[in-house]
Amino acid sequence: MLKKIPLSGVLAVAFALTGVVLTPALSFAQEPPPGAIAAESVEVVTTEVAAQAETAPTEVEKFWEGRTAELALFTVNNLWILIAAALVFLMHLGFSAVESGLTQSKNTVNVLFKNVFVVCMGALVYAAWGFNAMYPGGAWTIQGIFALGSPIMGSVSGAEAVANLTSDYAPYTYWTDFIFQAMFAATAATIISGAVAERIKLPSFMVAATVIVTFLYPISGSWQWGKGWLADLGFVDFAGSTLVHAFGGYAALAAVMLLGARKGKFVDGKIRPILGHSMPLATIGVFLLFLGWFGFNGGSVLSADPIMVSFVFVTTALAGFAGGLAASFTSWILLKKPDLSMALNGMLAGLVGITAGADSIAPWYAVLVGVIAGVLVVVSVLAFDKIKIDDPVGAISVHGICGNWGTIAVGLFGSGALLTQVIGTLAVSIFSFVTALIVFGLVKAVMGLRVSPDEEEEGLDIGEHGQEAYPGFVPNK
Repeated sequence: MLKKIPLSGVLAVAFALTGVVLTPALSFAQEPPPGAIAAESVEVVTTEVAAQAETAPTEVEKFWEGRTAELALFTVNNLWILIAAALVFLMHLGFSAVESGLTQSKNTVNVLFKNVFVVCMGALVYAAWGFNAMYPGGAWTIQGIFALGSPIMGSVSGAEAVANLTSDYAPYTYWTDFIFQAMFAATAATIISGAVAERIKLPSFMVAATVIVTFLYPISGSWQWGKGWLADLGFVDFAGSTLVHAFGGYAALAAVMLLGARKGKFVDGKIRPILGHSMPLATIGVFLLFLGWFGFNGGSVLSADPIMVSFVFVTTALAGFAGGLAASFTSWILLKKPDLSMALNGMLAGLVGITAGADSIAPWYAVLVGVIAGVLVVVSVLAFDKIKIDDPVGAISVHGICGNWGTIAVGLFGSGALLTQVIGTLAVSIFSFVTALIVFGLVKAVMGLRVSPDEEEEGLDIGEHGQEAYPGFVPNK
């Protein structure tokens, strides 16, 4: 006869059979060997439960004793944020597809390599420095403005585990908090990657992107999400129209200004379009980004609250769809033909626009935010071309200009004060532009920024990687 099994043991039996573990304190049941019968599986699980019953409960198990309903809610909340983190990670696949599709085939490997580097580097430096710099708690170096970073915790146990892995911490665990925020961290550098595509030296990009993600992104992020001076001012940025997107957009603008336009883009005072090599790839990328945005915005509710998550899904979707339609018709009017790349960027513009106020802007106002963002992105892309700012994927317009608009829209249609919203988005945008200008300027002085004219003509896939994305095919020029 087994001893009386505590709550933790009962939960372990129920969820081990379905492969689900409620908390870090509950152990996975061992997987049965191939071909094992169901009875053997039950025996393994029962033995595991008996072993747990013989040992003293952990501090986390003690915390949850008698709190079955609370534990179930905590589990659902935590699981949703983890799923949202996975969806945000998927967005990096979307960025890879969009950026490579909208650039020339001879630079595909280079674009993809930069996206691989950015997400790998971004998560690691955020663990080593950025997370604690962005969320300093009371450990400000300059109150409300700057905090030194430090590595995330290596482990938690005892009372520290209760403080970080239960509802005493949040509706999710410390580990979930970190991984969700880490998926955001590399996005700023990914935005820069698209804007500087087809002519930047790979090592130079890698150095500058690492500095920006490690040190600069957490600083301005801490001003709001870390309860810094913008939070004290009452600034609102629900999921990052300014703190993520405008930050990346204006860092990209600084890089592009120092780098110059691609060869052949502006000739004899005329704009010569350099066409992307795969519109199907670009379209797939935008739909992947749209899917990931449900995690980006929906996860930013920071719980699985059914009303708020469903509301945010609706406002996010409506703004994205409205942006796509608005950009389609705006390009049709201005360019005399409906432009697919503009329609795709319009969808992204609508998503960027609603991100700051997805939790507070009503659905039909979300449509209006998306429509204005869709018009803005077309006008902005054409305007940047006229002043010879060469952005192959429209990243500055999508993320910078529409990030500003979305943040200001919270003051018009959402929960923010208009003047405060203007101050906040200007402060982060100016900080990003100036600091990125310094970083890329130093890299240019020390390493150089641009590949040689011959390498640019041949393609960065061969020059930087010695590898072709499409062997046997002639790249478009």
